Amino acid sequence: MKLFTNKKKLQADIRNINNISFVPTMGALHKGHESIISKSIKGSGKTLVSIFVNPKQFNNKRDLNSYPRNNKNDIKILKKLKVNYLYKPSYGDIYKFRTKNKIHLDKFSKELCGKFRKGHFKGVIDVVNRLLEIIKPKKILLGNKDFQQLCLIKKHIKKNKIKTKVISCVTIRDNNFIAYSSRLKKLNNYQKTKLIKILKVLKKYKKDLISKKQIYNFNKIKKEIISLGAKKVDYIKLIDLKTLKRPRKNKFNLFYAINIGNVRLIDNF
Repeated sequence: MKLFTNKKKLQADIRNINNISFVPTMGALHKGHESIISKSIKGSGKTLVSIFVNPKQFNNKRDLNSYPRNNKNDIKILKKLKVNYLYKPSYGDIYKFRTKNKIHLDKFSKELCGKFRKGHFKGVIDVVNRLLEIIKPKKILLGNKDFQQLCLIKKHIKKNKIKTKVISCVTIRDNNFIAYSSRLKKLNNYQKTKLIKILKVLKKYKKDLISKKQIYNFNKIKKEIISLGAKKVDYIKLIDLKTLKRPRKNKFNLFYAINIGNVRLIDNF
């Protein structure tokens, strides 16, 4: 695996490679990342992974400073997976150049997490746009767990006519239905037990909504989730994945954002 911290050196090395699959990450790699990277490697071409904890997508300095980092373990995982390239840029390497594309955000950026994390998606799209300009990959692979982010990146790429195909990847879960996430590393065992109980309730809630044993009532389900140990509930919403609006039929995903302790967790299923 070749490691680069400088974009010009990276660009010089990959200049003649026209089939790069790109997996952007913020490090603290887990089984979800491994699944996405493995999917990339099984395809044709070369796999390039980036690790960059992007300050511009954090609206809370404490959250940024406490974000899990494990450089040694990340590199070990990437070498084991036989990744071709790792790009670990500095802040200046990413942000000290003028971009060609305009940041495109639509109404969906103000829904779900957009209501509670001011400037978050602008920061996400900005850094992904810059990484795409630097790397010029044929494909970018993104996880479905961050579905809102995935949709906004797709729209930005389409709006700016960027020649990169977006590949969505399934959410990887443990035996307790917990979606793997870097932030999970901040939970202790007692807090994980709370999350397991909450997920059981949310799964049953979705099932009852589909069978029409219940009607959607945010305040009621919020109260129950807090009673099970959530410190905060930002949202529990039903979204049609095609229209990105409230569903008219029984085909929808349940989206949630909750805090257990000081750890904010999002998922959809």
